[in-house]
Amino acid sequence: MSPVNQPKIKNPTYKDVCTGISGHVEVLYVELVDPQKHFEELIRFFFTFHDPTLKDRQGNDRGFQYSSWIFYGDEEQYQIATKVRNELQAAIHQRKFTVYSTRTVETQLCNIREFTPAGAEHQNYLATNPTGYCNHRLRTKEWYEFGK
Repeated sequence: MSPVNQPKIKNPTYKDVCTGISGHVEVLYVELVDPQKHFEELIRFFFTFHDPTLKDRQGNDRGFQYSSWIFYGDEEQYQIATKVRNELQAAIHQRKFTVYSTRTVETQLCNIREFTPAGAEHQNYLATNPTGYCNHRLRTKEWYEFGK
């Protein structure tokens, strides 16, 4: 399994996270009804919806808190996330995907231990601020399938 990064502050405020030194990252917590059936599909969507090749940033937002992470719940999810990340990296090197900023996938993997929800003002952000962020969009509609 991947190395574990330890947050430096327990129960951080949004201001703490914004400093980039709290050891926390801004993430979307998704709870799947049937993870064995949908986890791989979710990971593929994740990689098409943001730019996993940016280190410690997304769009204009910069800092550790904006780095790309997948938090997995068990060994099976870790194996799936690793497989999909490796497929993406190979496809980028083969120039099957050319929609990303660089040629190296920077997404980190870590076992989820705890989750700190953002404050109410940050919930459903894109629904309440539809033009508030321009970096998240579908970059490709198809996933490159190896061997096909």
